[in-house]
Amino acid sequence: MIELIRNVLKQAGIADYTINESAQESVECFFIRRNLDLKRRTDLLEYTVTVFCPFEKKEASGDGKRMLGSSSVQIYPEMEEDEIAAAIRSAYHAASFVANPWYELVTGTAEAFVPSKGTLAGRSPEENMKEMVQALFASDTQENVFLNSAEIFSKRIVNRIVNARGVDVSYEICEVSGEYVVQCVSPQDVETYHNFSYRDLDTEAFRKDVEEALEMTLARARAAAAPKAGTYRVILSGEQMRTFFEYYVDRSDSGMIYQKYSGYETGMQVQGDSVKGDALTIILKAMDPYSLEGLPMRDRTLLEDGILRTIHGNSRFAYYLGIEPTGTYRSVSVPVGHVPLSEMESGACLHVVSFSDFQMDSFTGHFGGEIRLAFLCDGQTVTPVTGGSINGSIMEVQDNMVFSKERYKNGYYEGPFAVSLEGIQVAGA
Repeated sequence: MIELIRNVLKQAGIADYTINESAQESVECFFIRRNLDLKRRTDLLEYTVTVFCPFEKKEASGDGKRMLGSSSVQIYPEMEEDEIAAAIRSAYHAASFVANPWYELVTGTAEAFVPSKGTLAGRSPEENMKEMVQALFASDTQENVFLNSAEIFSKRIVNRIVNARGVDVSYEICEVSGEYVVQCVSPQDVETYHNFSYRDLDTEAFRKDVEEALEMTLARARAAAAPKAGTYRVILSGEQMRTFFEYYVDRSDSGMIYQKYSGYETGMQVQGDSVKGDALTIILKAMDPYSLEGLPMRDRTLLEDGILRTIHGNSRFAYYLGIEPTGTYRSVSVPVGHVPLSEMESGACLHVVSFSDFQMDSFTGHFGGEIRLAFLCDGQTVTPVTGGSINGSIMEVQDNMVFSKERYKNGYYEGPFAVSLEGIQVAGA
């Protein structure tokens, strides 16, 4: 199929292109309570073709400025050659209207296939599915609080990237992901939603996550009142941590910097000149050996003790900034702190464990969300509360953040389970 696409591109006179092939086999299981409601196996093969159109744009001075437009189109194996040709011609025409300044495309050579590493590799999606299902229901032993429904996806994906500049690389991904809903019927009927994603098969960590989700849902059913409005020391934990750190990943992206949405520069102290809390170190993790452009990827230090070490991004914005292109990163690793969570919760604080939708604005640094479940601690008693919301600015708290000693891993984040933040505004009763 790739050779067919290449021939169509050649016949259309398109010199620069990137072809992304994705071959995916997956097993999908859907549960109602503990009963398997539906199981299916899917095999999907699809192609994304990105075409590049060079042209000149006349400026006010009368000189021509080199431009390079691009556009992408999906190609499927069922399409006939004339359909593929029509789709590609349409994409090339669209690219002629995209007035991006010229940049160099990725160059490379043909490389050996890179197999998946980790505990999911070397096994079928069915084998990995079986272990995840066992771990999912291992803690589901109570009558009052239980797993209402669940979806689990076990996948093996082989990606291949080919372009007109010599790149021809391929690699394998094995992953399990999904979501589940926990329900508690008494003292009030509530449901909580949870998702998960693993590239390594860590059934014990997954089992523990489900156990904590059951306990959290039971606490949510017992929570009746909202916290009083005011200023609190707030603890964020679990799923919110990856969203919280997205601020630093986004602000150091070459696209944000080139378009002047971010003033980050390598060597700057992003937490300010006087850090009273934990100095922040973030490692960008290469989940895949190559970016979608075919750039080789490796782990990189984003922040080291609060100092920006890496500006990351694709080839286009790296070329504009005159820096090395790194590819786009989705996963981060952060060293844990030195304070146990129990010590964090020993004083007056509001530990928010679940939001309806926790958000971080990477442009302004504001974060917040509506509280679904939190634990209000006064130093002696702990009370589950629900309702209200928090609103804070990372610019105001980043010099005094304290990270937990406990570690948390899920999806694209591995690092401290919790962070303690001073002076957060809480809207409540």
